[in-house]
Amino acid sequence: MIAVLPLEGIPEVQPGDDLAALVGDALERAGGLRQGDVVVVSQKVVSKAEGRLERADDHVAVILREARAVRRRRGDFVIAETEHGFVCASAGVDRSNTPGDDWVVLLPRDPDASAATLRAALAARFGTEPAVIVTDSFGRAWRQGTTDVAIGVAGMRPLLDLRGERDARGRPLEATVIAVGDELAGAAELVMGKAAGVPAALIRGYAAPAGEGSARELVMPPERDLFP
Repeated sequence: MIAVLPLEGIPEVQPGDDLAALVGDALERAGGLRQGDVVVVSQKVVSKAEGRLERADDHVAVILREARAVRRRRGDFVIAETEHGFVCASAGVDRSNTPGDDWVVLLPRDPDASAATLRAALAARFGTEPAVIVTDSFGRAWRQGTTDVAIGVAGMRPLLDLRGERDARGRPLEATVIAVGDELAGAAELVMGKAAGVPAALIRGYAAPAGEGSARELVMPPERDLFP
């Protein structure tokens, strides 16, 4: 059975805070870590702990600065490609849950490294290494609403490649690659959420694909992108 547990009691994160200690304390309250657990943490608290906040009189100017390329724009609404390769609204620049109306939060410079740092600290504290996912909320083309996706991973592969396996009728699978990192991020969002004040979750009972990977593997390669 898969369980998704909110990690409650994490205070408002400030620049320079020891995020691993705060998440570790929440894990202690939830009963600690077990082998095979997945820890999911929102990008917002990672960015805040890493000092990725700034005052911004001109929100759009910050978006354009953070963008490697602008894919679409309608007035102040911008869909941009970030330096990480992610395509998302506002190049990941966010004005929600900030210190004030004139502040923005930027994406971590290297979300995979952020996940790896958190994983190492939790392993040192609990004696077992969880997989760690850093998430952010993305919209999706042709679909209403947002969902959390993985923008940083450590201790797991973000894709489950089933090509070459056979379906229930024995037919070989030719194109089935499952975005496990994004699915786990979306599951965690069900107990987190921007309005709930819960920036982390624990997923237990799911065997994440073993190995090391990068969330950038989830980005569509340019040669396969039919909608550039």
